[in-house]
Amino acid sequence: MSFKSLASLFFCIASALTVLPAQAGPEEPTQQDAIDLVNKANTYFKTHGKAKLLEAVSTPKGEFHKGELYVFVYDQTATILAHPVNPKLVGKNTFDVPDTDGKFYRKDIVQLAKTKGSGWVDYKYKNPESAKVENKTSYILAVGDMILVAGIYKN
Repeated sequence: MSFKSLASLFFCIASALTVLPAQAGPEEPTQQDAIDLVNKANTYFKTHGKAKLLEAVSTPKGEFHKGELYVFVYDQTATILAHPVNPKLVGKNTFDVPDTDGKFYRKDIVQLAKTKGSGWVDYKYKNPESAKVENKTSYILAVGDMILVAGIYKN
């Protein structure tokens, strides 16, 4: 193989390697990302108060909405106070609404908030990015009379 052919081959391989990362999709959110986003919402609440937090969380593509990772807020009865993806849910009590497998996971969320103050709850939910029902785990944090929630989809 000539030097020119070898150089050309090296150039092609190097070019392909620089293109590959750009073609890969964004990294899937992690459990730590969910915790961090909920903690960010809690800090925002402590600084700006409840009304400003609910307004910020309700903003589509705002600072608490990162693709399929977003914060939403329940009260202590599982009534949705703020939701950046589906504003039609705000004001609705979802305590007795099961997931597609019949699990009343919101009861688990409220119970966990009241007993431990934070933790994880697993259920199935429609992913707003894929439009498919997927396994999801959500981190919850009880803050005053609110429950801050952010979840990740598990493939």
